[in-house]
Amino acid sequence: MNNCRIGVYICMCGTNIAKVVDVEAVASYASGLPNVVLAKTYKYMCSNPGQEMISKDIKDNQLDRVVVAACSPNMHERTFRSALRSAGLNQYLLEMANIREQCSWVHKDTKEATEKAKALVYAAIRRVELHEALESMSVDMCPNLLVIGGGIAGMTAALELADAGNPVYLIEKDDHLGGNLARVDLTAPYLYSARDLITERVTRVMNHKLVNVYLNSKLANLSGYIGNFKATIAPQNGQPAKMNKPAEVDIGNVLVCTGYKEFDASRIVHYGYGKLPNVITSFELEKMIRAGRIETKEGKTPRYVAIIHCVGSRSQEFHTYCSRVCCMTALKYVHEIKSANPSCYISDVYIDMHAFGKGHEDFYRRSSEAKTLFLMYEKDDRPVIHKASPKDDCEMLIEVNEKLSGEIIEIPADLVILMVGMEAREDSHEIARIVNISQDKDGWFIESHPKLEPVATTTDGIFIAGTCVAPKDIPDTVAQARAAAARVLARIAKGKIEVDAVYSEVIEDKCSGCRFCNQLCPYSAIEFDEEKGRSYIISALCKACGVCVAACPSSAIKGRHFTDKQVLAQIDGLF
Repeated sequence: MNNCRIGVYICMCGTNIAKVVDVEAVASYASGLPNVVLAKTYKYMCSNPGQEMISKDIKDNQLDRVVVAACSPNMHERTFRSALRSAGLNQYLLEMANIREQCSWVHKDTKEATEKAKALVYAAIRRVELHEALESMSVDMCPNLLVIGGGIAGMTAALELADAGNPVYLIEKDDHLGGNLARVDLTAPYLYSARDLITERVTRVMNHKLVNVYLNSKLANLSGYIGNFKATIAPQNGQPAKMNKPAEVDIGNVLVCTGYKEFDASRIVHYGYGKLPNVITSFELEKMIRAGRIETKEGKTPRYVAIIHCVGSRSQEFHTYCSRVCCMTALKYVHEIKSANPSCYISDVYIDMHAFGKGHEDFYRRSSEAKTLFLMYEKDDRPVIHKASPKDDCEMLIEVNEKLSGEIIEIPADLVILMVGMEAREDSHEIARIVNISQDKDGWFIESHPKLEPVATTTDGIFIAGTCVAPKDIPDTVAQARAAAARVLARIAKGKIEVDAVYSEVIEDKCSGCRFCNQLCPYSAIEFDEEKGRSYIISALCKACGVCVAACPSSAIKGRHFTDKQVLAQIDGLF
């Protein structure tokens, strides 16, 4: 494009770029290229002074295009778009050249790195000449919320959202609220009553005028896009759902809080779970404690109790991750068992003792003072449990290759408690498919960014919180639920949601109606118009990944901001 007025800005990124790339040489080279009005360097272009410099130059020099050579666009493209907007220039008349991750971080030779940086900048200049002033759209934001899961995370988020005056639809697959926490007696490290905590939450949820609770229910279908979803709620496993609202509801945002399930201890044969009657799981012990009796299957009070950590966690064979809550829960059992039976001998068999939370280190110290025998074993050298002989003064013997002493030790036990880890629920794959979010190799839902966006997903309007994301304790679960609720409320407060102007479009005259693109779209953004016999793209759902553009056999799909001319000009600039 002739008669452009382009400003080129080369970032030093401290020494990240300048240590390898001669940024002054790149700026000098760029200043001599056609249509380039000015070229500047700055230590931190993404800083406020750097952005203000760009905005001022746009106004003072009537720039109509901007190229920023810096880090990945994924990191700061939004930052520089904001600088263009503040100067009154359309934000899409920007192009970034990645001379950090693609240049300075992968090269050592300054001369070669500088030449490559020049090529990347020239390619960006050639491309930005063809950029168009695109206009973003906005869509209405429905204030209704859908929360999937009635555990501590789901109930906390539902109350936060409803207290702000927004109607909430809470779906729970069971016939009661509370989730896994409803199965627990006391919580570590302060031994507060979980029952009191849950009762308060359940009562508030059930009595809240803006919270519609659907028990024995599941999400059968979710269609639409952020601010304008339509959810279909159906009975779970043929059970009658107590629905006080229609089964099909309009939703603005969705929060997934489906929780976890405990590891099946019978998968580890060394422990004899399911064969030895007095080998039980942590949740089975919780059931005993809530009933007020800690006893063997024969109804006897156990004299020797052993607690084994990391059952299903931190194992190459099952799950390599740590389930985080098991160590402190095991220490909680030490106090509860000692309280019920002060003369009981307790052995705590662990790999590592993780006391990472507030008050947990003190709790560990108090547990060791309760005359607990701590024994450490190697990660891949599990203890072996077998039935004791009649002459032994116990039901079972546990053989442990004790790491600290270097000896093989036999521990007597009348009752063995297996600290089962957390794993993703068996229905998590189905939930992920319906709400269009991703899972990692262990089945946990994947956040948009593990540090900067821990409750958002790559699908706009779908949020995640609690132990469906990864193992975590109650405080972290509650904090994440409230964080997700805050993100949703911030969007609702605007009334409308802005949709990025970068998306794909179907050219109807060229579309043959083959529906190939419908099957390929990873964001379910393409639908088929039966009446016209043509496909069309829901712009609010489209993420401009370009899969449909590349795959369309009729070349009937155009990627806005990534047109053939723009991409080919960029490639031409590189070579």
